[in-house]
Amino acid sequence: MKVIVLGAGIIGTASAWFLQKAGHDVTLIDRQPGAAQETSFANGGQISVSHAEPWANPSAPLKVLQWLGHEDAPLLFRLRPEWLQWRWGMAFLRQCTPGRTAHNIRQIVAIAEYSRQTLQSVRAETGIRYDAETRGILHFYTDPREFEQSLPAAQLMRELGCPRQTVSADDVIRIEPSLAPVRHKIVGGDFTATDESGDVHTFTVGLADKCAEAGVQFLFNHLVTRLLTEGTGSAARISGVEVIDDHGCHQILHADSVVLAMGSFSPRLLKPLGIDLMIYPGKGYSATYRVLDPALAPRVSLTDDGHKLVISRLGDRLRVAGTCEINGYSRELNPVRCEAITRRTQALFPGACDYEQAQYWAGLRPLTPSNVPYIGRTKYANLYLNTGHGTLGWTMGCGSGRAIAEIVSGRRPDVDFEFTGMHSRTRPGSASPLPTPATRT
Repeated sequence: MKVIVLGAGIIGTASAWFLQKAGHDVTLIDRQPGAAQETSFANGGQISVSHAEPWANPSAPLKVLQWLGHEDAPLLFRLRPEWLQWRWGMAFLRQCTPGRTAHNIRQIVAIAEYSRQTLQSVRAETGIRYDAETRGILHFYTDPREFEQSLPAAQLMRELGCPRQTVSADDVIRIEPSLAPVRHKIVGGDFTATDESGDVHTFTVGLADKCAEAGVQFLFNHLVTRLLTEGTGSAARISGVEVIDDHGCHQILHADSVVLAMGSFSPRLLKPLGIDLMIYPGKGYSATYRVLDPALAPRVSLTDDGHKLVISRLGDRLRVAGTCEINGYSRELNPVRCEAITRRTQALFPGACDYEQAQYWAGLRPLTPSNVPYIGRTKYANLYLNTGHGTLGWTMGCGSGRAIAEIVSGRRPDVDFEFTGMHSRTRPGSASPLPTPATRT
């Protein structure tokens, strides 16, 4: 079967990899000149099953109100005269109940753990080197109330099989000695030994190279302008993909199936087709520093929960990423937010890095209100979704690609996750045939 994949970030590239392994003839299209040039370019580097608690949780509404108007707030919600933002915000608030938060954590843990194991298999098979670290991820807290609020989520994750262990402040320093200068501020933490970190851009480019060697065709510098359709009702399908190359030439491409993995830009392409994805861009920031003194810089990947920052060692670099700005599609850097990242990192690890020569970057995370992505079928028989992974695209990337390849091939993935357009399993581990397509909104 001929399959077109739209989007060459970690999600789209992993989809192409597993689709070609399933025996399909795959073409991958992206508007950029190469793979992983947008949201997958410079993220926080964590493969973090333990970071499954969604932004939408019972404590979020009050925090959002407290942070309104603060330029350096971890979550900055800029109100805009934009209907999608307001609809997304209301849907976000509806996900903040304890019951929905627990349900969403179950979904996120399931696909994230499946993906972590899949990444390990891909790494063993391909030999791609990407500054991978398998030392776990350590969350640390400097606010006693934040620490107390983290305990129920950590307990739920342990019940779901994620070994997120609550640890004392002294244990935090034992696990990552570079935090010793701020020991007096740390009140506790939790540690997940099975989590990992690594450079998503390097990995995705390497996987794209492996895809090309296996016969995947890449059309870079091609902008997807619309999807053409034919038929009605259950017979409706995608008849072509319209693209414009960097010379301005229009072309209609045809395939048996189309997989959409365009992140924050997915809703714009699908809205004319009557598919209403609840995805809004969340601008995330990162800063990359050259390590000057390896003894003072962390080796274990860290999550600073109070400041919503993740910290990963990538060889001789330190990547610090996080915060979220709900403010449309602009990737313009806000100097206040950039400086806040550096100020916090320098306070945690004085003398560790060259903080004067920081490389700042911003990317648009495709956020769903629940933080649960769209993976699966649509009301068009040959159109599939793999989008909306929010802050966990790297974590869920390989598993999402493997899952969508199974679905396109007519099989149910071996993971207990509520795939879009598919009924839930009747029991964990059971398989079921693909049902009539539907669209989750």
